[in-house]
Amino acid sequence: METIAVFVNDAEHALHIVQPMLKGAPPTHWIIVAAPPTLTRHIGRWVSHSARKQWLERWSVDLFATLEPALREVPGSKVEKMMVKRPLAEVSERLRARHGHVRFLDARRPMLGKADEPIRSVQPAAGQSPWAYPVAATAGLSAMLTLAD
Repeated sequence: METIAVFVNDAEHALHIVQPMLKGAPPTHWIIVAAPPTLTRHIGRWVSHSARKQWLERWSVDLFATLEPALREVPGSKVEKMMVKRPLAEVSERLRARHGHVRFLDARRPMLGKADEPIRSVQPAAGQSPWAYPVAATAGLSAMLTLAD
């Protein structure tokens, strides 16, 4: 049975990536690796530690409830759930040590202007384009001016 570790931070985005792989697939051992989105420093100042833990628990329950039924559609498939903290490269090394041969699938939603952390140590870090914010701002202002006419 093949083992696939899926790194996820948004359930809907991950479903779009994983669903085409499920059609006609043999039974697979899926490991859902939930990597919660980081809070910005502005939000982090005003939210207590207990509120963060409650939000994280609700977020993970919703994420697993969305993904797990889709992955169990293939008869004989197993689903394992993990909630992890960073660094993700260390998490992937621990998974490889525990399960042997593991395929890694990065199904995290990319954030505008923010480079994702690599999930493997051999994977080069994605370079952040210096044009991401100016292009987004220009596109937003252009749309606003178009709608104003």
